[in-house]
Amino acid sequence: MCGIVGFFAKTQSLRETLGAQVVPMIVCMGDRGSDSAGLAVFADRANGHRRYSLYSRERNFPWDGLADQLGDELACQVQGMSNHGILLSEASEAEVKAVLCAQCPDLHLLSAGRLMDVYKDIGHPADISQRYDFNSLRGSHCVGHTRMATESAVTPVHSHPFVAGEDFCLVHNGSLSNHHSLRRKLEGLGIEFETDNDTEAVCRFLEWRMREGDTIEGALDRAFAEVDGFYTLLIGTADRIVLVRDAFACKPAVVAETTDYVAIGSEFRTLAHLPGIGDANLFEPGPEEIYSWKV
Repeated sequence: MCGIVGFFAKTQSLRETLGAQVVPMIVCMGDRGSDSAGLAVFADRANGHRRYSLYSRERNFPWDGLADQLGDELACQVQGMSNHGILLSEASEAEVKAVLCAQCPDLHLLSAGRLMDVYKDIGHPADISQRYDFNSLRGSHCVGHTRMATESAVTPVHSHPFVAGEDFCLVHNGSLSNHHSLRRKLEGLGIEFETDNDTEAVCRFLEWRMREGDTIEGALDRAFAEVDGFYTLLIGTADRIVLVRDAFACKPAVVAETTDYVAIGSEFRTLAHLPGIGDANLFEPGPEEIYSWKV
């Protein structure tokens, strides 16, 4: 049992207060998963740099000195809080990985993109929200997750959201029965994995299909045919959030839509605090239907 949350702000005022809307949602879903939690936030970035989200096991990592340490090989800026940092650079993901591996092997690269920042850690969602000051986050949309581990280790890297490529992430409630065969197929194509988590397999499958030219809808149609198991998937990209459920719709999900926002949760109670919820269009997503909201 895990919890999924998503928020899509249609107005500028809600984009300015995105974090404040989402924190009660993700804290509420701590009842469905208190092992770990994570959040991917998408916002318009005027400088256009690539953004690399970094994780350190050290709670008070010296982020202020990291840019100088990497300066000879990587022109970058670094912003940090607790054990999470954001590295800004025009370097490619491969270049950043190589430099970090050589100079800072204890830092883990969580994500890469132009618009996306990813935060994830072990512990209760309330503690994680406070540690990373989720209340202050701004953006157009986000996807989040609270995890109760059932099939792989409780570590930050096993936590959701899972990422693949740039500005692409996925959170998942459920379990996949054929993730090992999906993994073997993708590894045969040269795609590398970081964990043994089943969610990583479907995340990398979808990103692979999109790199091959499929739209997100086309990639999900392929997933309906090739991915076995019970799942609710919530996907975040640079310009949209996308929600799907499996053919039996076993895993819960509810959507609330108003003229100002779209909010998604595993249970209604995670949405009950939102402004205008009494007048929202509330519905349960249907099986194998693709729901998409675009910036």
